[in-house]
Amino acid sequence: MGDRNVLGGELEPCGTDPLTGFYRDGCCTAGPEDIGSHTVCAVVTSEFLEHQRSIGNDLSTPMPQFRFPGLVPGDRWCVTAANWLRAYHDGLAAPVVLASTHERALEIVPLAALKQHSVDVPEDASTLGDIDH
Repeated sequence: MGDRNVLGGELEPCGTDPLTGFYRDGCCTAGPEDIGSHTVCAVVTSEFLEHQRSIGNDLSTPMPQFRFPGLVPGDRWCVTAANWLRAYHDGLAAPVVLASTHERALEIVPLAALKQHSVDVPEDASTLGDIDH
């Protein structure tokens, strides 16, 4: 059996543009090398990015040496469970894709907090603007 998500199902990819994950495989896969637990699949917002910068975690500035392009609002990214939880406590949590969030995140973040900020994101997020009400 492969990696599991917080809902108990198979872990789904988080994002490939930009290519996310501690292992840069598109998934929030957890492994022994990932001390920081990059297990929460977040859809970053400008508020979340600013919060992360304010706590010393600049996710906006490109760092090519780490294959990191720098994020913009709307990007899906595997963030550390501890930093997501800190943003949650500060009222600035980013939306979370539960099917793409690794079950290891639950060692740090309560499932109820993740569910409170859960969002379903289609592969092509550009279709979100085409919804008729």
